[in-house]
Amino acid sequence: MSANVLAAQAIVIAKEPVPGRVKTRLTPPFTPAEAALLAEAALTDTLAAVAAAPVARRVLALEGSAGSWLPPGFDVIPQCGGGLDERLAAAFAEAHAALSQPMVLIGMDTPQVTPGLIADAAGMLDRGEADAVFGPAADGGFWLLGLRRPDRSLLAGVPMSRADTGRRQLDRLTAGGLRVAMMPELTDVDTAAEAELVADEVPGSAFAAAVGLALASRAA
Repeated sequence: MSANVLAAQAIVIAKEPVPGRVKTRLTPPFTPAEAALLAEAALTDTLAAVAAAPVARRVLALEGSAGSWLPPGFDVIPQCGGGLDERLAAAFAEAHAALSQPMVLIGMDTPQVTPGLIADAAGMLDRGEADAVFGPAADGGFWLLGLRRPDRSLLAGVPMSRADTGRRQLDRLTAGGLRVAMMPELTDVDTAAEAELVADEVPGSAFAAAVGLALASRAA
């Protein structure tokens, strides 16, 4: 392994961008087909950032089937059933079973993520500076969770998709005695307003282009 490559692995947990099954809070004002295109663009940018990050392994924990948006170099694993807390815990466990190294997990909702942010989180775990890394989201959730080793008890039962999810997840980590390093707050894309805000942050991205096309169709 190159000295410049971290031992940690990066996991993206995502849904196949199928109309009516992803980003339903974007409809309205967008149609289900437009929402799926925005989701695909967000996933494309996210996977590109992970592909460029200096990590030892890249994993996509996917609900559905992979498409042309998946770049090479990713190991695809299916998501387990159950709530998001259980699916996150399972993704950590399966990734660690294949490679016993720290893990950084992100979703497909932050296309503004950069290889540098992923490397920063992975590096803190790699160097033993923290047992967990936590990235809060502006809506009260979290966009990144990194762990040195999997532990189902750190996630199971944490209520997801709520305004207090991030606080509860962070409390669970600290109650478990983990040293937690914090990442910058990012905005998850769930609503049309958030989509426009994030698109403005990353001009030239696939997501910004998709948002521009969708807004143009709304105005037509």
